[in-house]
Amino acid sequence: MEHYEPHRPAPVAAPTRRSLLRASAGGALAVGGLGALSACGIPAATKNQGGVSADDHSATEKIVNFSNWPEYIDVDAKGKSHPTLDHFARQTGIKVTYTEDINDNDEFFGKIQPELAAGQDTGRDLIVLTDWLAARMIRLGYVQKLDPSNLPHAFANLSDQFRAPDWDPGRAYSYPWQGISTVIAYNKKALDGIEVKSVSDLLDNPRLKGRVGFLTEMRDTIGMTMLDMGKDPAKFTGDDYDAVIARLQKAVDKGQIRRFTGNDYTSDLTKGDFAACLAWGGDIVQLQADSPDVGYVIPDSGYMTSTDNLLIPNRARHKANAERLIDYYYQPEPAAELAAYINYVSPVAGVAPYLAKIDASAAKNPLIIPDKAMQAKGHAFRALTQQEETAYQQKFSKLTGA
Repeated sequence: MEHYEPHRPAPVAAPTRRSLLRASAGGALAVGGLGALSACGIPAATKNQGGVSADDHSATEKIVNFSNWPEYIDVDAKGKSHPTLDHFARQTGIKVTYTEDINDNDEFFGKIQPELAAGQDTGRDLIVLTDWLAARMIRLGYVQKLDPSNLPHAFANLSDQFRAPDWDPGRAYSYPWQGISTVIAYNKKALDGIEVKSVSDLLDNPRLKGRVGFLTEMRDTIGMTMLDMGKDPAKFTGDDYDAVIARLQKAVDKGQIRRFTGNDYTSDLTKGDFAACLAWGGDIVQLQADSPDVGYVIPDSGYMTSTDNLLIPNRARHKANAERLIDYYYQPEPAAELAAYINYVSPVAGVAPYLAKIDASAAKNPLIIPDKAMQAKGHAFRALTQQEETAYQQKFSKLTGA
């Protein structure tokens, strides 16, 4: 295997991407073949499992059509090419046609759903979707089961934190592209000595009235409040959900919550309009580079985690090539290069020493490389049925005024 050499200057903070994503709801591994991986708990893919396969043209067509979100991959100093993709092409002979055409989960689903429902090729071999939509795609049978024989690095190096989501047990259909942590952020100057350690502080401290922000992403706002109330977002009931809505509604009614936001909380936070708010970890890493007053807190009750995920749609022409690209990003060197640019949680175990060679501070930042103590506080929102998804989103939209 060709040695990977990062070739770019010191990383700079990439433009943040949360508003788009949340607009809507070590070395080669010696593998003893498919049987060895199947024995580890991930079954071999077959024609009648998962979504609908197509004749795979990977052997004769050395390309991968990869759709992703804007500003969600490394770029060179001129901002014109992606060093990791260039290296993959040199290493494998597979050209990646990279398109930043996912601006919103629901919007993108609406674009590809008619083709998938009709059993047609979307023209894409690899897509990146947030976990709740990835779960829907799997539930509808719109994505293909992955072949573990093509994913030795991914299977070996996937962080334990992301190995077993309830919507894709054993990661049979998906692998994380990046992880997302939801925490409490604050502006130290705006707090002016007020202590914030919990969601209760945001909702109940009268000195923060009108200076608190929550997120328009239902799973993050509900999940963080649920944890604060002693409930488990992975096991909650309908009554638990309603209790959270009632608590948040009380805070809205008394003017405690200034507003619910997408990524535009970053401006409110840096200006001091928000003294404290719920926030996404990758944004905080970027904001702290220019705003020394910005800090964050991991509540004792825990924090919410989610993932953006790599999936192969039905009828993709280059499935094996797409799997090779997934596996490539689970080698620590390209994983480190990616993490240094986009500042979200790397899903690749053992990446820290490689990241330290690029950016020592990033390698020590728990918002990028969570330590075991932080990982232990992470909680994921459980998968919802179609009926729950509709009912819960309606209640949340009424709360937020959406």
